Amino acid sequence: MVPDVHETVFLRGRRVYLRPFHGETDLKFFQRWINDPRVRQHLKTRSPITLVGEQKYLDHAGENGDVVLTICLRDGTPIGSMGLHRINWIDRTATTGSWIAVPYWRQGYGTEAKLLLLRHAFDTLNLRKMCSSAYANNTASIKHNLNAGYRIEGRRKKQLFRRGRYYDEVLLACFREWWWPKWKKYRQAKKR
Repeated sequence: MVPDVHETVFLRGRRVYLRPFHGETDLKFFQRWINDPRVRQHLKTRSPITLVGEQKYLDHAGENGDVVLTICLRDGTPIGSMGLHRINWIDRTATTGSWIAVPYWRQGYGTEAKLLLLRHAFDTLNLRKMCSSAYANNTASIKHNLNAGYRIEGRRKKQLFRRGRYYDEVLLACFREWWWPKWKKYRQAKKR
């Protein structure tokens, strides 16, 4: 079931928007796709995620100050999730994380959503540095971060275990001045 198009919109983009998590509809959507092996292979979760487990995670995220948002197409169809985690108000840093359901991969939705989230982080929350990481073989995740202004900071060799082997973890970071030219280009394209 697609939620009402006129629901709460937190951050609006050209093709996607980010909104707060919506009860059972999102819960079932999240649980289905996080358990999909094609999505899960790029996440740090290892065990099956139950509806109760996903609800506890989302409840806890709100309690500890994380910002977890649902990525939606402009017609209201949920396609994934993105968030700010481990916000450190003294150092003004946070970690971003995201996932997108398989039918919506490689269409630029993740990059657009990340640009919107970074605008909120830099221009509203006054954070100064965003961090992220990805399995070295997850080239789509690395690419979408680079397209949003991130740069590779380093690599942890053979850090993450998946499918019988260890993978390097690519560490990425973004400062406002790296994001701004990407945002400006996005805004100019949006006006056309």
